[in-house]
Amino acid sequence: MEVKDLKPAIVWQIFDEITKVPRPSCHEEQIRKFLLDFAKAHGLEAKTDKVGNVVMKKAATPGHENAPVVVLQAHMDMVAEKNNNVKHDFLKDPIETYVDGDWVKAKGTTLGADNGIGIAGALAALTDDKLEHGPLEALFTVNEEIGLEGAQNLGEGMIEGKILINLDSEDDGEIFVGCAGGIDTTALFHYNRSVSPEHFHYMKISVSGLLGGHSGSDINLGRANANKLVARFLFDCSRKYDICMSEFNGGNLRNAIPREASAVFGINHEIKAKVRSQLDNYIKQILKEYEGIEPSIVIELSDAERPDFCMDSDTTGRLIKAIYSAPHGVYSMSRDIPGLVETSTNLAAVKMQDDNTIKVTTSQRSSVESRKDDMAGQVEAHFLLAGAEVSHSDGYPGWAPNMNSTIMKLSAEAYEELFGVKPAIKAIHAGLECGLFLAKNPDLDMVSFGPTMTGVHSPDEQLNIPTVEKFWRHLGLTLKKVAGL
Repeated sequence: MEVKDLKPAIVWQIFDEITKVPRPSCHEEQIRKFLLDFAKAHGLEAKTDKVGNVVMKKAATPGHENAPVVVLQAHMDMVAEKNNNVKHDFLKDPIETYVDGDWVKAKGTTLGADNGIGIAGALAALTDDKLEHGPLEALFTVNEEIGLEGAQNLGEGMIEGKILINLDSEDDGEIFVGCAGGIDTTALFHYNRSVSPEHFHYMKISVSGLLGGHSGSDINLGRANANKLVARFLFDCSRKYDICMSEFNGGNLRNAIPREASAVFGINHEIKAKVRSQLDNYIKQILKEYEGIEPSIVIELSDAERPDFCMDSDTTGRLIKAIYSAPHGVYSMSRDIPGLVETSTNLAAVKMQDDNTIKVTTSQRSSVESRKDDMAGQVEAHFLLAGAEVSHSDGYPGWAPNMNSTIMKLSAEAYEELFGVKPAIKAIHAGLECGLFLAKNPDLDMVSFGPTMTGVHSPDEQLNIPTVEKFWRHLGLTLKKVAGL
């Protein structure tokens, strides 16, 4: 069975079309054109703002013209992650989807259900004449995955509705009414090039096969960080032997736990057997430490050609120590909501750049604004001590729960009526655009819900098929209840 043949057809057929449109963050031109063409084909009013956000409008079902305007909101971009052995150009190639039992998956890449299924749900609601609803607006934002830039810069007057349903959640049976705020902290190391020693033997250590995942919703699962595993081994080596390093690369995106990393380094010829033995012991340690958590972890040490240059020894030492000791993971748990991570940090990426610099990207999240700033400050202090230049992004605010929310009550009632169980009302340790919308319009009443997804922000991303139908029915009844206000 193909994705387009799944039920409800109106949602899956649109989602299938979306998977064929390249849309990595910062490259939403093709999906924007798809949306505008979709609006034109279905006679929907559409407009864009200067940053490229798109809003569509649909009139109310006859008899519900005076109902509150509801905004359905999703983001256009997707996380572009693939396995190293997969050839895929995210700027040109469609996502190769397939059905595996109750799940839709992609072949070696992210699926883009985050947030393609949200787009599909909103477009289906705009075109399904069987739905009963008041006036609808659909807001599709750009660059959500790299700092919520579309929401940060939403044009004035783009939306009129005072009720907003964010379609960017990943757990059926859960309605979200709050989220963490976030900020990115970047450290820049400058190095000098030196001739790689002729008498050294060069090797490449590689870590792969990690689960990775979303740096917000998965940060509490204790998964391994590929950058830190590589740095840990190099630090152990540097305590015993003289080493030089020509390359360190790992991770890709600020909001993904790094799954893969590697480094090229050199050691004296006489000790290469000792280093290989040291790695064998290291692998045994790591496999034991992450037993039951990382089932497919791979750590390899291979011979490498003598590189053209190595980094100066001072920067090499500072970089290895900084990555090894950098904070990563959960910092504190919420005292208000059991099981909710309050504050965390993600050591996301280490990248060699062409201008003799190494860029280290991290991201901090917290549902408490002062804790978010504190965590960013601790990361800054850490890398300043390591001699790096440090900068921060503008950040984005959290979304404080409103337990008196009308749309929360209506959407909860709808879910219980349909499926016979009360949905869980939760906050999430991830960045949703709702906090930014609320900052611009304090009168907005918002919730977030969606079908079940796992492995988001990694090639393991998958979308649960039965919950998509539940999501669609839940959205339809919620809109009907709002139309009755």
